[in-house]
Amino acid sequence: MKIVFTAKGESWDSPMDPRFGRTDIFVVYNEENDSLSFISNADTETMEHGAGLQAAKKVLELSPDILITGNGPGNKALEILKRSKVTMYVGAGDMTVKEAYNAFLAGKLAKFESRV
Repeated sequence: MKIVFTAKGESWDSPMDPRFGRTDIFVVYNEENDSLSFISNADTETMEHGAGLQAAKKVLELSPDILITGNGPGNKALEILKRSKVTMYVGAGDMTVKEAYNAFLAGKLAKFESRV
């Protein structure tokens, strides 16, 4: 299984980024080979509009099974992500990447489907 986290750094100990579209880094954990990789999302920092859409496209290029973030994507990004098979979890904004992974494994993160 491949899991993408929104983060503020490039390690298991990095704080999670509660933002989706303007996250600093996408941390990609591949459970099959126990590897971490890092994808910069810095190009969205200067965008006035469309950061969420660009981030959603970037995530889909990674072909993850799971996306873990703090607050979840905005409505436009959500529309794109919902067309894929990625399952999204929220509530990890105050954790490290490792803590978010452990919370996911323990079933302590909320599944994100849409904004109410």
